[in-house]
Amino acid sequence: MSLDKFLQDGQDPKIVEKIHDKIIDMLTTGEFIQYIAVQKKPAVTLLPDSITVSNKRIFLCEFTKLGLATNFEIFSWSDIKDIAFKEEIFGSKVTVIPFTGENLTIDYIPKVQARKLYQIIKDALENKNNPHFITEVEKPAFVSPVEEIIEEEIIEEPAIELTIDSPIQEEQESFTVLSAEPITEEEDELTAKLKKLKTLYDRQLITQSEYESKKAELLSQL
Repeated sequence: MSLDKFLQDGQDPKIVEKIHDKIIDMLTTGEFIQYIAVQKKPAVTLLPDSITVSNKRIFLCEFTKLGLATNFEIFSWSDIKDIAFKEEIFGSKVTVIPFTGENLTIDYIPKVQARKLYQIIKDALENKNNPHFITEVEKPAFVSPVEEIIEEEIIEEPAIELTIDSPIQEEQESFTVLSAEPITEEEDELTAKLKKLKTLYDRQLITQSEYESKKAELLSQL
């Protein structure tokens, strides 16, 4: 991976490479390094302190024991209350202010790098409270089309419920009454006689001529 983008503000390439290699192994899924600021004291500093910013956290790095050991102070954006820096004659003093615990300060950060740090961290602190801001890791999980359909049906279901006063319901009730008109007693009696006559004929209790004659007589009453 090219480190050129971390060397544009005068950072020491060897220190940046060493810090980058250490932090890259600590990154979580979807996390990436945004900026690395390196301390630069007036005198020669073989192992300067540094501040690295990812899209999720801040890493304050201090080399100890001649570079054989490294101390890290790591904060997620939810742990940070604010960031401040003060420009001095030789560089700037950058202070990370957490919600709990002591403030952490690294001095002699080159002024250009301190300004970049301030801008990146301020933007991140403002965006973490913005409900419309979504980082790469915070994107909603994939929802299958079936789950989307079910969710839409659940949401839309109350909107199609019919109340007692609904015009549609009244129309349906009216239609039911019209379609269920009772037949007259006269039609019931005539139908019963015709059915009885047919039954007698089917059982061969009367002849065909008798059946036809009686049937004609009944139908003439209509």
